Amino acid sequence: MVEDDRSIAGSLIEGLTAEGYSVEHAATGVAALAATDYDMVLLDLGLPDIDGRDLFRQLRTRRAIPIIMLTARAEEFDRVLGLELGADDYVTKPFSFRELVARIRAVSRRTLESGADLTKHAMAGTAEVQTIFSLTVDRRTRRVHVDEEERLLTAKEFDLLAYLALDAGAVRTRTEILENVWDAHWYGPTKTVDAHIASLRKKLGHHEWIQAVRGVGFRLELTE
Repeated sequence: MVEDDRSIAGSLIEGLTAEGYSVEHAATGVAALAATDYDMVLLDLGLPDIDGRDLFRQLRTRRAIPIIMLTARAEEFDRVLGLELGADDYVTKPFSFRELVARIRAVSRRTLESGADLTKHAMAGTAEVQTIFSLTVDRRTRRVHVDEEERLLTAKEFDLLAYLALDAGAVRTRTEILENVWDAHWYGPTKTVDAHIASLRKKLGHHEWIQAVRGVGFRLELTE
């Protein structure tokens, strides 16, 4: 938990511990970057030393784990920006403790289910290590290589690429992508798919590999 308000942090730590979670508290961005061995981040954007969005980007480059943003910024622009940056959820203050716990569980469930779905598809006929020309997707280790050079992706970016690779060349609608990579009951903006596609294209280094089909969705199509 990255939260500079110690009173808020104290109450949340107490409540989350009672729910069975092990919580490590970081009051600054520097302390957050020094932390290790965690499975999810609750990130307050209003920190005293580092802009929360910059910290988010740095955390994403280090580990592909779920991040829930906690912030007093309730405007739609800020919520959409948070999701487009790649946040797994966005909770505005003030929020109820029960809502936060529900969102933590939902994000955890989506992460587990997306991995389980990909594994199920892999067992149904797609190899754990799938190579398409110069692209290699390893579902077992969750690693991606382009021309044998590893590309570091976030958890969601990997799930998105792995989903498109299940049937390379086939067009996946935004709705299908949201239901299979995010959640079957996703109610957020569909533009979050476009934001993740843009980030994925940049990291792969081949914009043309993920093609947009206007008014429909996207397909993964590589050529030699």
